[in-house]
Amino acid sequence: MASENAHIPELSQLRTRHSSKWRRHGHDVLPMHVAEMDFEVAPGIRETLLKMITESDLGYLGPIPEVGEAFSKYAANKWQWHVDPNQIKLATDVGVAAVEIFRALVKPGDKIMVNSPVYTNFWSWIPEVQAEILDVPLDRARGWRLDLDAIDKAFASGVKVLLLCNPQNPTGTVHTRAELTALAASARKHGAVVISDEIHAPLTFAENEFVPFLNCGEDAEKVGICVTSSSKSWNTAGLKAAIVVTKSDEMLHLVAKLPEAMHWRASLLGAFAMAESFDGSADWIDQAMATLDENRHHLLAELAAKLPNVKTHLPEATYLAWLDVSAMNLGDYPAVKILDKARVALVPGTDFGPQYGQFVRFNFATSKENITAAIDRISCL
Repeated sequence: MASENAHIPELSQLRTRHSSKWRRHGHDVLPMHVAEMDFEVAPGIRETLLKMITESDLGYLGPIPEVGEAFSKYAANKWQWHVDPNQIKLATDVGVAAVEIFRALVKPGDKIMVNSPVYTNFWSWIPEVQAEILDVPLDRARGWRLDLDAIDKAFASGVKVLLLCNPQNPTGTVHTRAELTALAASARKHGAVVISDEIHAPLTFAENEFVPFLNCGEDAEKVGICVTSSSKSWNTAGLKAAIVVTKSDEMLHLVAKLPEAMHWRASLLGAFAMAESFDGSADWIDQAMATLDENRHHLLAELAAKLPNVKTHLPEATYLAWLDVSAMNLGDYPAVKILDKARVALVPGTDFGPQYGQFVRFNFATSKENITAAIDRISCL
């Protein structure tokens, strides 16, 4: 292990956890699906939560300037992105924030753009506001990059909102500054808004540069809203708290219209855990990323040795691998067959777009032993 802070319990201990990852399937299944890490939570977060529980400090969530201050400090140190803490608004979670922003921007029947393959819940959030999904897929031939010409044409056709995944889940693509700057210029030219989901941002590997969308110049500031949380990177999804970040008066005015309940429905524990994540536990991510870096290379080595027909690439960010299993000839539903026959749970490619039936997503935020065991099982099919 890279550090004791990124310690991974034994499989038998992991199976005692209460999250969906460990309860959805039987004990004979290796769960490599849900996007949560098997690492132990950062000590600072545990201490924060234990102190609040011990002191019976479990009331309603009120003002919490600590979150804005902590994120502003983290963004400046990590990405040289200077954020006004007063332009940071608390939200229940990233999904709730996105849906409420949709409500402020579109009416039933309008189109919201996504770039598949993209996070499962993007496909369910948009119908919540009776909007239609317009998919402008990533360019696979260029390594799953944004298709800026196609996006510009979509904006020109009247699409007013793009829900961007930055970095991209499930491909691990980190959008470049040049790509994001061009995207911002296109959106501004056509009067569109870009909602950038940056929940995976701290999980960017060292050889790549994560660029916050709102740190790409005036165009991005005028058209962009960031939604994010510490929950993915610090492994606290069950605590329910997120933030909405703006950089311009126009977007601040829009966000000010969002329901006040979005704040009140967040978790007291989640909000203070988020403040601790971005401030006191910022170094934990660096330690965890060292382990994840080893794991992504270990996974690719195992695939090359035991499943050489499976096509993939080294993810630039996230702890998720995007695998093309078409050469395995597992039928129309490979993830189902892998679960039924190999007893390994993966996320079906169709969750990220209907055209990705021969893909699966593999979570490598676990021990090398579990990664090897999963590949061994699949290789026996």
